[in-house]
Amino acid sequence: MPLSRNLVALIETNAAELSRKWMEIVRTHADTPTYHDYDTDELYNRAYSVYSQLGKWLSDAATKDEIRGIYYTLGQRRREEGFKLSEVLQALIVTRRVLWLKIETDGLLDNAHDMVMAMQLSNRTVLFFDRAMFYAAQGFES
Repeated sequence: MPLSRNLVALIETNAAELSRKWMEIVRTHADTPTYHDYDTDELYNRAYSVYSQLGKWLSDAATKDEIRGIYYTLGQRRREEGFKLSEVLQALIVTRRVLWLKIETDGLLDNAHDMVMAMQLSNRTVLFFDRAMFYAAQGFES
């Protein structure tokens, strides 16, 4: 069963809004202090690149090796930039949480079919972010 195009489109077309919301949280959250003073444009671009391409990452076309390559490198870079591993993981958790808050509020979940699609999207999203966090931690520790 393919992912709901409406839900993926909702995420990708609202990438700017989601990125701004993510920034509001990581720049003030007690568990992400390094993000508080980090370059605003760089933070926004990082979040935007995730949200705007989420359809690709959640599709069957994205492989574990692609996700590993991106997030392993991300972990290495964040360590070099002075972030703590816990901050990196918290930022990824916030990324996922902001996404689901948007789907819950604007998610076009009007009928049983939409709910099934949302559950499938949820499962794929959790798998993607679990892998992203694991590979980022591996990269961070390398």
